[in-house]
Amino acid sequence: MFLYILKSYFTVLSENCELRYKRGTDEITKNTLQQNAQTKLIFVALICRIRHNSDMKFESLLSLVGDQPLFETGLLLAGDIDPNDIRRQLSRWVNTGKIRQLRRGLYMLEPPYQNVTPHPFLIANALVPGSYVSEQSALAYYGMIPEYAPRTLSVTTLRPSEWNGGFSFQHIAPHFYFGYQFITLSSQQGAFIAKPEKALLDLIHLTPRSDSPEYLSQLRLQNLEKMDLVQLHEFAERANKPKWKRVARFVIELAEQEESDYEELT
Repeated sequence: MFLYILKSYFTVLSENCELRYKRGTDEITKNTLQQNAQTKLIFVALICRIRHNSDMKFESLLSLVGDQPLFETGLLLAGDIDPNDIRRQLSRWVNTGKIRQLRRGLYMLEPPYQNVTPHPFLIANALVPGSYVSEQSALAYYGMIPEYAPRTLSVTTLRPSEWNGGFSFQHIAPHFYFGYQFITLSSQQGAFIAKPEKALLDLIHLTPRSDSPEYLSQLRLQNLEKMDLVQLHEFAERANKPKWKRVARFVIELAEQEESDYEELT
């Protein structure tokens, strides 16, 4: 529609310019100039109408997804709607900074239109469906390591990948894909996150030479009372990996020692 109007405008403008330079009376020249001015006014009015309609469409988007942290293209394709028109509109809104594309078909509103800030764990789950947050990201979430994890680390049975915004996905074999849970992060958001025991074992599994006492000491594990030591042992036995079993024994001994030291102090 816009290209048609633009083409029509320049066609009329060209014809009027030709009339201006043809021999004729002053009246013809006067009428031509008036037509020129009218054409410009009509063109400006049409452009304003198009922009107004575009703004109204964005307001409709806000009414539909304004309270959602993320939204997908499929949500907008209900009814008799041309998918190509929706994709073009979404592309325009991305270019004008109204929304952000996280991956193909997945978007979030940008401030100031954003009513709900999406949690990084929610974004991670949505970027790679079938993944769960683990390793340092999960351990930091549970308060079991003191360091803040600048990236959001997840595991998946798919190929490893890196995404803009600090999202990293590492591959694990399907028979190691267990030990995670769905956790409510806020009233409107939740994500699949490794249990504390599995987050530690995923980290050990995916990090070379991480079962050494030196590496485990560098982690500065804390709040071990939050870890289910029986489940830690069960997870290590289920995987039947010597490396996992060594780490499980180390952590169990460490937790027991901490508990003993605390009892002595009290």
